Amino acid sequence: MRIRRTSEQLAWLAFVLTVATAACADEPQKWLERMNQALMTLNYDGVFSHIQGGRVETLRIIHRVQDGTVTERLVSLDGSGREFIRTGSQLLCYLPDERTVLVERQPQPSLLLGSLPRFDAATSEFYDIRSSRRTRLIGRKTRLIVVDPKDDYRYGYRLWIDEQTGMPLRTQLCDGKGRVIEQVVFASIATPAAIPDAAFKPGLSTAGFRWLREVAAPGRPSPSGYSFSALRLPPGFHISVRAAQVMPGATGLVEHLVYTDGVASVSVFVESHMHAGHTLSGSLQLGSTSTFATVIDGHPVTVVGEVPPQTVKFIANSMKGQPPPR
Repeated sequence: MRIRRTSEQLAWLAFVLTVATAACADEPQKWLERMNQALMTLNYDGVFSHIQGGRVETLRIIHRVQDGTVTERLVSLDGSGREFIRTGSQLLCYLPDERTVLVERQPQPSLLLGSLPRFDAATSEFYDIRSSRRTRLIGRKTRLIVVDPKDDYRYGYRLWIDEQTGMPLRTQLCDGKGRVIEQVVFASIATPAAIPDAAFKPGLSTAGFRWLREVAAPGRPSPSGYSFSALRLPPGFHISVRAAQVMPGATGLVEHLVYTDGVASVSVFVESHMHAGHTLSGSLQLGSTSTFATVIDGHPVTVVGEVPPQTVKFIANSMKGQPPPR
């Protein structure tokens, strides 16, 4: 009887430890889910520094959710005076140094604060997520969540999440060796119950500005006449968007494809034909953004993404166009 009772107690202890271990494993992901929920649903108004490549820019972000519509305004508080205002799927980019306003449509919800990790069972296959120490930032208790990539095709994250609101008070984008390549640090943040419409008006006069509108072209997914796609992709990546659009600086429609692993996204732009001044091939990295340009079957192809350089090069070299049927 005593042996059986001891066995039952050991089995119960093992069960409790298993449940506790599973709960601890789920905790970091729960914090990420809470952060994403806060970013999408809370009203917030904050000032932060964006640090990249030794350059520091101070910005203000205002975000409001009202009657199911998301309105955002991102303002550079430094010399450029650039502003970005999003209402629903429409994004207005005010560029005073170019005396231009770009009007874009965003088919998918996208935060002006930047893309932060969203994880499910599929994406967790390519990232390790763990909870680290608790600390304080701008007088608030935070929980540090570390997201490490399992290969060299994507970046990792460190996120300091406010325990009270779920907002990320500090985020770092890191390469495969843990080196910080981009950072956002809040100096102040408030979560008011309401934000007036006046907060989303541009703070500059647009008299004499050019207005350039991005025009979507549904029903014409292949303006080049070819149907382009990637024959191979880095592990976990899949196509999420295929469209055609008019873009400033391009001649004719541009085919736009987006590949994602659920966290990182890569855009592929295919132009219909070569134009003067086009760079035949080459790579460029600005902070966390990597670009690779090449020519495939006479069509300029540019691949851009917040991923390591080898990822955009891999996708670019895998693109292939199928000619239209005769």
